[in-house]
Amino acid sequence: MQIRGGTSKGAYFLAADLPGNPELRDSVLVAVMGGPDNLQIDGVGGGHPLSSKVAIVSRSTREDAQVDYLFLQVSPTENLVSSVQNCGNILSGVGPYAIEKGLVPASDGETAVRVFMLNSGNVCELTVCTPGGAVEYEGSTSIDGVPGTAAPIFCDYFDLAGSVVFRDTAGSSCGALLPTGNPVDEFDGVEVTCIDNGMPVVAMRATDFGIRGDESPEDLDANAGLRQRLEGIRLQAGPAMNLGDVTGKTVPKMSLLSPPKHGGVVNTRTFIPHNCHKSIGVLGAVTVATACILPDSVAAGLAVVPEGDEKLMDIEHAAGALQARLLTESRNGTVNVLRAGVVRTARILFSGEVYIARSVWDGRKAGSTLAEAANA
Repeated sequence: MQIRGGTSKGAYFLAADLPGNPELRDSVLVAVMGGPDNLQIDGVGGGHPLSSKVAIVSRSTREDAQVDYLFLQVSPTENLVSSVQNCGNILSGVGPYAIEKGLVPASDGETAVRVFMLNSGNVCELTVCTPGGAVEYEGSTSIDGVPGTAAPIFCDYFDLAGSVVFRDTAGSSCGALLPTGNPVDEFDGVEVTCIDNGMPVVAMRATDFGIRGDESPEDLDANAGLRQRLEGIRLQAGPAMNLGDVTGKTVPKMSLLSPPKHGGVVNTRTFIPHNCHKSIGVLGAVTVATACILPDSVAAGLAVVPEGDEKLMDIEHAAGALQARLLTESRNGTVNVLRAGVVRTARILFSGEVYIARSVWDGRKAGSTLAEAANA
């Protein structure tokens, strides 16, 4: 299936329908998406990182989960498939997909789908609207960056309507909320906050790069000097964040911060990592929101943070805002994030079979077994 999950869209597969060999599987997925080609004209990818994503789903053998979910970011322009990060947007489509494929039985009203995220080892619980035992896609929930409205999808739904909660996300990829041990580091003379509350992010002040921070993604993508500076910082931040050499990786994300423009908490422009996001990723927004509540981070002085332990935080982006909810606890002068989340929607775009051009496949199947090639 191709599913629009949150502000992204991707191809969703059952694990059993793909080759078991990871190298062969990745070759299949690059060909399915139509790469490497910046338009992905010969595949189902959309020529942008936000529309060149893959979810691989299977029934889980864990006691605390019903399905396993592996997220893969397929580069439109390179022969590269990355599994080093989660994607909260594509995650929102895993619940409907698991129900549609019969991995999880639907209840009348709402169905909870407990998902084990293989990329990071975290578990979350998606709650999907299923009146009459069928997934409901139509609804009145809107999210900035997606036209129209749809049914809401929640994770660990509790007292606050419209909240999605990601459990135990701090340090999911880097091993710690502040993987360098510092609220502020400096690379190439620029102060940054390296942080991971579900997504490794390097937060920076937009003004330190001579820009306002509210430019369009297209204008920022066209700023070759800016992109070069960001990549230089990213390559230094990666090892410092326990991510190793990130030359060929899609993390950390690079988020430029500026004061809010429309009554939110902070304004963002995020590179993911080489193209500017048209909005912002779910876990990226949660991580930026977390940076905003740290008094010594680069967000201090920019962010307008609400009072109280329960904080509703609009993280502004180029297409509007994404509302994060942080449940915090103040202890000994330190603010700890206990839980965090957002609301998403999802919609099936199509379901069927995808074909790979024989000329492309012949160049990729070398080394595969006959069974693997037939399965692919």
